[in-house]
Amino acid sequence: MKIKALTAIAALLVAPALAVADPDDDNLVINGEIEMTTKAPVPEHMSDTVVDELMSGWHFRSDETQALQMDDFDNPGMVFVDIGMEQWNAEEGSEGKSCATCHEGPESMEGVRATYPKWNDASEEVRTIAMQVNDCRENRMGAEPYKYSGGEMANIEALIALQSRGMPVDVKIDGPAEATWAWGKQLYYTRTGQLELSCANCHEDNYGNMIRADHLSQGQVNGFPVYRLKNAKLNTVHGRFKGCVRDTRAETYAPGSPEFVALELYVASRGNGLSVEGPSVRN
Repeated sequence: MKIKALTAIAALLVAPALAVADPDDDNLVINGEIEMTTKAPVPEHMSDTVVDELMSGWHFRSDETQALQMDDFDNPGMVFVDIGMEQWNAEEGSEGKSCATCHEGPESMEGVRATYPKWNDASEEVRTIAMQVNDCRENRMGAEPYKYSGGEMANIEALIALQSRGMPVDVKIDGPAEATWAWGKQLYYTRTGQLELSCANCHEDNYGNMIRADHLSQGQVNGFPVYRLKNAKLNTVHGRFKGCVRDTRAETYAPGSPEFVALELYVASRGNGLSVEGPSVRN
């Protein structure tokens, strides 16, 4: 009876008639010069969904929150980019190397955020940026890996994402990555937890509606890492996944787990055509 009651409450929370707040039609231009694509046509692989237009999560935020992302001076996430730059240049590990030793400046990462997660031939697996960073740290630098969704990883991901800001997301889902993508899609549509909710229930069926005090977006990840005003820090994709699964009252997967890697590949592909925004600002 308790589970049925919780499910009923969940249905009420996301009911379209409960509260509706349409996304706006504002334009995101950063620093008065970087025009971002925040609405885009639906990719072919989403033709069987109810989504008729892709929309960045930026459109679902208040004017005040949107404004924070429009100027790097006001964007609180940029503080962590500066810290990420210090990490980039820091020599660590048994090899006495830094990121800069092999890659020189962070501008060498241009285009990386736009294409990840992606298939890695050498390891024969789909890799996220975090996985690639830790592989470099362990096998090239002889350094300890960063905690997958920890602050240091978020900082370096923000620095890397910034180099692709404004570029269209272009995540490949065919070839050897297809099986992982299909698994991620299955996870996206699977109801979990006592509330029996899937990712799709909120971010596909009910985007634009209000759930408690929050405006449901399409759940796009083109803006990650995200500075959330709610917890005043940078948040990674897997950190957000963990929070969402927890909110369904389910036992969540661990950041960096195969399940979350597959889910990230699928969700990232749902944003193909939107601009990379990281680090973005959200509630």
